[in-house]
Amino acid sequence: MSKETLNFVANNIRTTTMKRWTMILAALFAVLAMSAQTVVSGVVKDSKTGRPLPHVSVMAEGEDVHTVTNDDGFFTLKTSRLPQYVQLTHIGYRTLRHPLDNGTTENLRLAMTASSVELREVFVSVDDPLVIVKAAMSRIERNYSQQPELMRCFYRETARRGSRFISIAEAVMDMYKTDYGHGPDHDAVGILKGRRLMSMKASDTLGVKIQGGPVLPLMVDVAKNPDYLLNMEQLEYCELQLEVPVKIGDRLQFVVSMTPRAKIPYPMLGGRLYIDQETLAFTRAELQLDVSDWRRASAYMLVKKPLGLRFRPRELSVTVVYETDVQGVTRMSYVRNQMRFNCDWHRRLFASSFTTVSEMVVTERLHQGQETKPPRGRSSFGIKERFYDRVEYFEDPAFWADYNIIEPTESLENAIGKLKKKAG
Repeated sequence: MSKETLNFVANNIRTTTMKRWTMILAALFAVLAMSAQTVVSGVVKDSKTGRPLPHVSVMAEGEDVHTVTNDDGFFTLKTSRLPQYVQLTHIGYRTLRHPLDNGTTENLRLAMTASSVELREVFVSVDDPLVIVKAAMSRIERNYSQQPELMRCFYRETARRGSRFISIAEAVMDMYKTDYGHGPDHDAVGILKGRRLMSMKASDTLGVKIQGGPVLPLMVDVAKNPDYLLNMEQLEYCELQLEVPVKIGDRLQFVVSMTPRAKIPYPMLGGRLYIDQETLAFTRAELQLDVSDWRRASAYMLVKKPLGLRFRPRELSVTVVYETDVQGVTRMSYVRNQMRFNCDWHRRLFASSFTTVSEMVVTERLHQGQETKPPRGRSSFGIKERFYDRVEYFEDPAFWADYNIIEPTESLENAIGKLKKKAG
């Protein structure tokens, strides 16, 4: 064997050995980091009916970390140290503060009690819902952050054809928001890491691009971007009504329903707005697009589609949830968007039904102040980019490591397993 060959073999051995040691050390550091964490997990149910409660806000007191329960009522929260309490809030339920001890932080069984609003507690100073909404809009700068902020978020989007999942994508991202005295033009998101799984069936590939993606939280923030979902021109064409007040946590809320009552050149949104009776902060919005005119609704939902494909909208619904901290500053904490539509090619007898769901939860507040900078470079995500083009297939049981995420439901876990098998 020549000297050059021996050197080549020796160098390969050294390189391979170094790579192996690097992988071993990386895994060791990941294990050590995870061992230093406290994991709080459990399922949240209604105390009376026993049914799981989805989308409950779960926060570790003193840790500034946050998540929400999945559709099965399950959550996992990872913290750097043992918090004294975990706090749960949900619309129509009393705030629950559950104490934690070492050894009793996982597999918790938590029950939330529905809150009742007695009429004697309700004091409405005005009976005109439009006046209440206008007053809430006038107090946005006072109620929301007055400085730029950078927040860590978890994002997931899924697509189903009928009842079968055909794509799943997830990402940890940073979301930058300027102060609420400015609009969303300079807000930005950046993807830190992500993964995707897709069906390999050719019939599941549509090439349809619809509104949404990781920039959705920037678009649907009703307090920061009212022109997108909630503008005064639209309100003039809606019938507004005050409904029975509800509690979110322990705070009374005005509930203002909006019903489109006129036909205008663009599709209308209806639904409910929840406004804190004391601070007049928007705390929740549940909005649905009027899809009775499918052409106008398509223009609102659709970015592009292949030639010859017929797109028929059936639903677009958006839920935006806000949290208020102990200093009285209100921030977006959770966004859920669901779209349902039918697609078929000309000359085909039957249309296929599709459902897309995207969720974003703010899991941690990283920085605030004028020195806070938005994501830049390769991680930044543009409003016209496709999410699937920015993340790749990746299989690793510890992919999310110490990040807080929305736990997958049982049905989603099964779908992930099936798509992994097909991709592998």
